[in-house]
Amino acid sequence: MNHAFSKTPAYADSPWQGTVLIDQSVEIARHTYRVRFRAPEIARRVVPGQFVMLRLPGMLDPLLGRPLAVYDVLDEQGEPAVLDVVYVTVGHMTRQLAQLGRGSLLEIWGPLGNGFAPDAVGHLVIVAGGIGQTPFLMLSREYLGWRTYGDPPRVVPRAEQVTLCYGVKSKPELACVDDFRAAGVEIRLATDDGSEGHHGLVTELIRPVVNESTSPCRIVSCGPEPMMAATTRIAKELNVPCEVSLERPMACGMGICFSCVAKIRDRQGNWDYRRTCVEGPVFDAENVEFEKA
Repeated sequence: MNHAFSKTPAYADSPWQGTVLIDQSVEIARHTYRVRFRAPEIARRVVPGQFVMLRLPGMLDPLLGRPLAVYDVLDEQGEPAVLDVVYVTVGHMTRQLAQLGRGSLLEIWGPLGNGFAPDAVGHLVIVAGGIGQTPFLMLSREYLGWRTYGDPPRVVPRAEQVTLCYGVKSKPELACVDDFRAAGVEIRLATDDGSEGHHGLVTELIRPVVNESTSPCRIVSCGPEPMMAATTRIAKELNVPCEVSLERPMACGMGICFSCVAKIRDRQGNWDYRRTCVEGPVFDAENVEFEKA
């Protein structure tokens, strides 16, 4: 299905905004952290692919919030009451966030953006690079029949199989793999240096997975833009539908500042700027005008 401009923009007219206490902050891979805090008002409503904005209270540097994908919402009893956010320390804000411990304060607003379409598929193929696996744990659970998400819960037809193709530079950077395995996801790994799994690009795993599949496939992808551009080309060559979750710098997360625009094509093939925070971050891959390398 072509969702070019048919999706209802996820205007954040009713996000929950507040200050929360960090329950847990742990390093789970090299330079990769998972932070957990209670936010049931968001956890009950969020669907896979949506994000939240986080800000460090009282800080002037950085002054603005940062968008981070929601990784998980389940507490120890399996209820949607917490938010787990997984991130890599790549900038000033995330380096400061990694220094905060239990009891520290965070400002948060969300859920924001749209989610991945709950379309029926036999085999869901996830292509993730770097920290791009974070939107997909909840989506995997949906398609494998473990959980429903959203308020009201959205209906997602069960898939026969979910495969995660996940690539990083080196083995120490692999994060959350055991969580996906526990959900019943098939894992295909790739590393640039060959220290784990396939020695090469994660996109080189796509064709074997699709060609070996006995069910109709659909691809979803998140990670570095060149990787998503390559994934999009391969999906088109294989005639497999594909969605991508774009990563763009954001200031507000609610469609006000226009700092996160991306070039998106319409049904006539013309492109216009669309706000990643409200019309995205998830788009049909064939409609994204990726920047030329």
